[in-house]
Amino acid sequence: MYDDEEMEAIRQKKLAELQQQAAVQESQEEQRASLEAQKQSVLRQILTEEALQRLANIKLVRPELAEAVELRLIQLAQQGSLSDKLTDAQLKDILRKIQGQKRETKIDIRRL
Repeated sequence: MYDDEEMEAIRQKKLAELQQQAAVQESQEEQRASLEAQKQSVLRQILTEEALQRLANIKLVRPELAEAVELRLIQLAQQGSLSDKLTDAQLKDILRKIQGQKRETKIDIRRL
C-alpha cells in the first residue's frame, strides 16, 4: 500500500490539476462574457429600442435564430451597410429572410 507521503503527493498533484482546470474554465467564461458584452454594445448602436426588445424576445424562444440574426447584423455593421439604426420593421424583414433560409419541410400525415 501507499505510505502517507505518497498519498499526500498524489493529493497535492490532483489538487493542482483541479485548480488549473478551474482557472482555465474561469478564463474561458470571462472571455465569453467579454465577447457577449461587445456584441450587445454593437447591437445597441445599430438597433432601435423596439428592435432590441424584439431580438431579446426571440432570444428567449429561439436562441439559435437570435444568434444567427445577431451575427448577420454585426456583419452588416462592420461592412458599413447600415447608415441608420435598424427599426423594428427592418428587423422583421431580416428575420423573415433568415427564417426562410432555415425553414424545415413539415409533412402532415392524415389517417383515414
